[in-house]
Amino acid sequence: MTYLLSDNLYKALKWLGLIALPAVAVFVAVVGRVWGWPDVDAWVTTINALGVLVGALIGVSTATGKEPDAGEDGR
Repeated sequence: MTYLLSDNLYKALKWLGLIALPAVAVFVAVVGRVWGWPDVDAWVTTINALGVLVGALIGVSTATGKEPDAGEDGR
């Protein structure tokens, strides 16, 4: 299959969207409230929205993948 994103970029974005950004959002929500950071809810919402954007980007890459033409795979 040919995708819009390279395999390494796909893996990095997948890790970012599924693991890192949700973890950062929870961290900011919990620690921010404990320390009295201003606008914690706005930051958490922004981080979660970024996670959704990353998920959409990798989803589009997967959905638009194309099978290689008969001559492209060397057979």
